[in-house]
Amino acid sequence: MAETSKKLHVVLFPWLAFGHLIPFFELAKNIARKGHKVSYVSTSRNIDRLPKLSRKLNYSINFISLSLPLTNGLPECAESTKDVPIDKVQYLKKAFDGLEPELTQFLEDSVPDWVIYDFTPYWLPPIAGRLGISRAFFSTFNAWSGVFFGPVNDKIDGSLQRTNPEDFTVPPKWIPFPSNITYRLYEIKRFFGHGQENVSGVSDWYRFRSSVSGCDVFLIRSCNEFEREWLDLLPELHQKPIVSVGLLPPSIQDTEDDKDDDAWGFISNWLAMQREKSVVYVALGTEATPSQDELTELAHGLELSGLPFFWTLRNQHDFLSLKLPEGFEERTKNQGIVWTSTWAPQLRILGHDSIGVFLTHCGWGSIIEGLQFGKPLVMLPFLGDQALNARGLEEKKLGFEIPRNENDGTLTQNSVAESLKLVMNDEKGKIYWEKANEMRKIFGNRDLSDKYIDDFIEHLHENRTMPL
Repeated sequence: MAETSKKLHVVLFPWLAFGHLIPFFELAKNIARKGHKVSYVSTSRNIDRLPKLSRKLNYSINFISLSLPLTNGLPECAESTKDVPIDKVQYLKKAFDGLEPELTQFLEDSVPDWVIYDFTPYWLPPIAGRLGISRAFFSTFNAWSGVFFGPVNDKIDGSLQRTNPEDFTVPPKWIPFPSNITYRLYEIKRFFGHGQENVSGVSDWYRFRSSVSGCDVFLIRSCNEFEREWLDLLPELHQKPIVSVGLLPPSIQDTEDDKDDDAWGFISNWLAMQREKSVVYVALGTEATPSQDELTELAHGLELSGLPFFWTLRNQHDFLSLKLPEGFEERTKNQGIVWTSTWAPQLRILGHDSIGVFLTHCGWGSIIEGLQFGKPLVMLPFLGDQALNARGLEEKKLGFEIPRNENDGTLTQNSVAESLKLVMNDEKGKIYWEKANEMRKIFGNRDLSDKYIDDFIEHLHENRTMPL
């Protein structure tokens, strides 16, 4: 018992994308809440853009700022994927690798018990091992995505892994049960080349494989109550202990938003004027990037549906300038709001009684936020694991995916409008409401989340590298 009550020092080092920075931040909060010392390591601009912890909390996190090296091809002040177009992310990875000396110095000076890291720092496990620091890989994706992308070894069951885009349009043979969690051809073609070498000299696949191979434990943001059958497949795939840290549902009370009271006051007043469960909340996260055509069709589809909506629409990327259809805001001023402020309190909005349906890009973090409030999903995936999430959620009847052209992914206003009306008002949409409401017992269950964190920290205690 004395051993498990020892105060640990845990370092967290996420990749420079907010779909990774935020889950690592949630995990950091949960570790710190249990009384352990936490060092959250990233670049200064990314740390400044994280939600501010409430002053009322009785724990703290040490934020360690590293200096991202100037890199040819990377715009000045670009420190996350939201700052660059997708073809420039390779330069961000090259700059990220330049953090190695500064991070190594910090680890040598502080000698923490554990370092929890992402898929990108393939060079970190040997450094931590040399210093006697225990190593945990943290997957910010859920289990079905982890299983779909497959093992870290080149072969499984004696067969080479998938090498062509078409290979990803069918379930891999290591999934032993029926599943529709696959990519459509146009989806996988959008990012298939990411597994190849880039200007950083290292492919994403090599990064992932080295990061997982070098860890002592594979952590995942998931839980048995939601996807046990998928979690059960991971130990054999990766040949590592798999520890679920739970869903890490964020809490409104954890962050300080006093400075934005005026914004929330306006939003809450508008929501209060709407009927209960009548509003479509639209948010496409920080990484998803619709094309101008997709944005136009989405806007026309919202208008065509006739449903009240609250649309959080800011330029997700500083380098983009997407425009709403001419006259759209004037025509829909009595129907909905397009919120273009730099900040919108998503948790407060989703928790409001007037919100009915959540139109989402299907990032795992947004799914968790929506389902913790029991909101049925209308799904419009764009990249990465989002498409797999949409298939898995549709399989579980937790959401309806907006149909696209099967050949090229083209979106139409009619498909947007019809999908929204189906889930919001149609008899066929009732199943999504029922299933999403059931998920509140899992996604919104703080006691369940706390139990996963306790078990996870017990694992850290019992399996840390002992001092020499």
